[in-house]
Amino acid sequence: MSALLLDTAPLRSSPEYRRLWVGLTLAGVGSQLGVTAVALQVYDLTGSSFAVGLVGLVSFVPLVVLGLYGGALVDAHDRRRVVVLSSGALLIASVLIAGQAWLDVGSVGLLLGLVALQSAAFAVNSPARTAIIPMLVPAEQLPAANALGTLSMNLGVTVGPLVGGLLVGSVGFGPAYTIDVVTLLVALATVLSLPPLPPVGGARRAGLASVLEGLRLLKGWRNVRMTFLLDICAMVLSQPRALFPAVGAVLIGGGATTAGVLASSVAVGSVLASLVSGPLGRVHRHGVAIAVSVAAWGAAIVAFGLVLLLAAPSSSGAAGSVTTTAVPWTSWHLWGACAALAAAGAADAVSSVFRQTVLQSAAPDWARGRLQGVFIVVVAGGPRLGDLVAGADADALGEALAAVVGGVACVLAVVVLMAWQRGFLRYDARDPVP
Repeated sequence: MSALLLDTAPLRSSPEYRRLWVGLTLAGVGSQLGVTAVALQVYDLTGSSFAVGLVGLVSFVPLVVLGLYGGALVDAHDRRRVVVLSSGALLIASVLIAGQAWLDVGSVGLLLGLVALQSAAFAVNSPARTAIIPMLVPAEQLPAANALGTLSMNLGVTVGPLVGGLLVGSVGFGPAYTIDVVTLLVALATVLSLPPLPPVGGARRAGLASVLEGLRLLKGWRNVRMTFLLDICAMVLSQPRALFPAVGAVLIGGGATTAGVLASSVAVGSVLASLVSGPLGRVHRHGVAIAVSVAAWGAAIVAFGLVLLLAAPSSSGAAGSVTTTAVPWTSWHLWGACAALAAAGAADAVSSVFRQTVLQSAAPDWARGRLQGVFIVVVAGGPRLGDLVAGADADALGEALAAVVGGVACVLAVVVLMAWQRGFLRYDARDPVP
């Protein structure tokens, strides 16, 4: 039985990794709470799923630019220093977002601008944190460390949206954003305790040439590139989170609380998959595992959309309102939607573990920061672009049909990519080739 459970060896063997993991978990809770509150606030101000999707667009642009350059910074400077400085920038952005809520400014433009600032700081912070992990744990513990990282991320996505929805529905936006500020303060304290972590193999000068070198590496490193393309299939074509405010306000009812429950359901599935991730360390065909899990994500999003198609518009919610707290807990539509999203989350957890392991084990340390920059552009930027796609589709087709179309597109894209790059299905972790 113990072989099925999460492998916690990295937490036991490395105090530095343990501190990094604790800080990352706390920051993830606050960050996802903030993401949920921003989506709800924008929908509350506009009543439009497309406007919620615009949050993804304004996050995506700085994430791409700073994510790529941030990766070059990670390969050029002490990684602890990069994490500390970017964590401070994240904290400032979160304080400003909380301030606009407490002052009741009511400006969508200002909120979007602050989200862009926050995204820029995150784009530097995330690849630095991830590039540190192989410096803190031995190579044989990387799958376990990445399973723990997936658990950390999904604890944030579970607790953050649920608490965010409850806080917004009961006491407003200001308290929700303030929790984000507090968690970032604690997370900053944990990274300050790490030792200096200069890049192995000599620092490279950060700049455009370094960024372009990192991108050129992907031209020849087909397996690493394929992990990025497959994640784009899931996160851009079938990302459902921009639909949640409207689903709560119009289709199922329950407003902000329902939106938070739906967002948390994805992470609940991921957490459950992470808790029984022990056997993943014995899987060697990582390419097959990634392709199957991404296709399973798309199929689960199709199921989510089909549940919504059967749901009549709620009488307890009105378009444009996210403050309704009368959640229809007895509705099978709510629980069916949650189950489909939990299945999607479980598939994404498996995909995440193997995609991160391929990158960390196949790529050399001297290029890891820049590739982690590309990784964060894909992993964090993809969902933001997916928000825009889902929001636009929802305005044109309705939220339910938008989910079905997106899930089908994801599955078809996986089939096309595997037909094009069949060598990825032969990738073996015992002989990692980038």
